[in-house]
Amino acid sequence: MAQAPVDSAAIQKKRLAVLGATFGVGYTSMLVSLNKAWYSEEERTDFHFFNDNRQWRQVDKAGHFWSAFHESRAGIDMLRWAGVPEKKAILYGGLLGVALQTPIEIFDGYQADYGASVGDLVANTVGSAAVVAQELAWQEIRIMPKYSFHTTRYADMRPSVLGSNLGEQALKDYNGQTYWLSVDVGAFLNEKSNYPKWLNIAVGYGAQQMVYNDPEVNAAAGLDAYRQFYLSPDLNLMYFKGRSKVWNTALYVLSIIKIPAPALEYNRKNGFKVHPLYF
Repeated sequence: MAQAPVDSAAIQKKRLAVLGATFGVGYTSMLVSLNKAWYSEEERTDFHFFNDNRQWRQVDKAGHFWSAFHESRAGIDMLRWAGVPEKKAILYGGLLGVALQTPIEIFDGYQADYGASVGDLVANTVGSAAVVAQELAWQEIRIMPKYSFHTTRYADMRPSVLGSNLGEQALKDYNGQTYWLSVDVGAFLNEKSNYPKWLNIAVGYGAQQMVYNDPEVNAAAGLDAYRQFYLSPDLNLMYFKGRSKVWNTALYVLSIIKIPAPALEYNRKNGFKVHPLYF
């Protein structure tokens, strides 16, 4: 018995409806939860901007770039799944990072102790634009922002700001966060090259001795904040994709994290340092 032809237009409409409903519910829930968790007990004022570009040695800005990048990356791939034409999927999906991150700045803009950050808005926009640029240029991601984290002693010095447990510290303790750009070297080489396609090279950025966001207050507490730069091998997890959707989805999610590996560090205080295994 012959099978009925697949109605691709109907499938596309159904998937778009699922995405739209899911996004609407999730987006609203995020805004409500964010307002309740972060801002409900804060003193509010009229909307204003606050220049925080000198704070945290800009590790927070790297975090905004990383977040917006992967939100936009997911937006593009979800629209592809829904059957949206390629260029529209890239351009519209690429806006997701900005759409998700901008409300945070709006909420911040009404807080008396700080305000909306132009630097954060720029980092969000650049993160989303970096996905769109790569997709338009190469039809794939060749330079993947990644994140790694290790606990530090600084969180115990100010747990209310840097986190009192592992989950909070992974989000708030900038001393333990490292942000990477993992380069898919093999994608830039000739297809006949013998370079292992699973091996990426990653450059990382972090900082230490940051307990207070204001540099002067931090220095007054006897802390000498400094930047750290890293070079490390990395796994191109997307190389290991197979036929299993569950396996491929797991690789997709894990690809935002830098796999622990040996690393070479440079900072102005200690010069070069080799880490046998760096998180």
